Amino acid sequence: MNLLWWKVLKSWALCSENTILSHHGSNRALEPNPSDDPRASTIFLRQYQTDVQEKRKSSRTNHVPTKHFTKKHSSCSTIYLDDSTVSQPYFTTTVKSVALAIYYHMKKRDADKSLDIFDEQLHPLTREKMPKEYFEYVPEHKFIYRFVHVLFKATNLTAEFAIVTLIYIERLLSYAEIDLCPTNWKRIVIGAILLSSKVWKDVTIWNREYCKLFVNTSIEDINELERQFLQLIEYNIKVSGSVYAKYYFDLRSFAKDNSLHLPVYLLNKERAQNLEAVSRMEDTKIFYSATMRRSFSADNFITLQCSKAIIS
Repeated sequence: MNLLWWKVLKSWALCSENTILSHHGSNRALEPNPSDDPRASTIFLRQYQTDVQEKRKSSRTNHVPTKHFTKKHSSCSTIYLDDSTVSQPYFTTTVKSVALAIYYHMKKRDADKSLDIFDEQLHPLTREKMPKEYFEYVPEHKFIYRFVHVLFKATNLTAEFAIVTLIYIERLLSYAEIDLCPTNWKRIVIGAILLSSKVWKDVTIWNREYCKLFVNTSIEDINELERQFLQLIEYNIKVSGSVYAKYYFDLRSFAKDNSLHLPVYLLNKERAQNLEAVSRMEDTKIFYSATMRRSFSADNFITLQCSKAIIS
């Protein structure tokens, strides 16, 4: 693992932005990648909007959400706010939104282009034999949410890691030119979560911890999954503050459109003071885009300070 992550850091430091954009030829150069360029629209939001337009055409009616919630409106005397911020997103809604983004990636996929390392049929996560239909149909949103939610709770990851996980997923799909489909989505999600936790979490989660979550996996399998994921995204583990913020606000809009509402509260003096305190604290928080910590190797402890990756 020490050699692998040294390669990550070396490649990240040496690769320029032009090299990253041009590696796959003219398509990547002409079409900005949303996981790299804050000006490009996120893929999941484009796919969702396409789905909505198709539904409108087929039904000849405006899109109406299936769930309805009573919304509280602010006025001159009362202000309602949720507690979600860019640096501290609301956990449940964020994870549900990311799970729904994964759902639309599968539902609106162009084909079933994949790679063997991500194929659950070749690398099953459980000893239970899955029926043929399991790999033929897109799972429901609630099933995807349960899978992602369990992973995040088991590894003690917070909501911002879910956003970075989605960024890494879209980066992989774009760089490797593959699709998220019923046969590969779980292993791609695992790879993205594993990578985001290693790059951004203060206390790194060892690969063997993921093996405990999936009884049919081996440490060699998880290591290879990580290695190939890194290679396919060209060791580009950097997430700029502007890209992160774009995904955060797109997910907020996405959640609102699909009635995944955040809980709102009346803004009083105490809540306003708490929000101000959080804002000041986050102004000084720095997330490092590349780090090698003691958990990677007992013989090496290298910390590289890079540019801010998440801003408030």
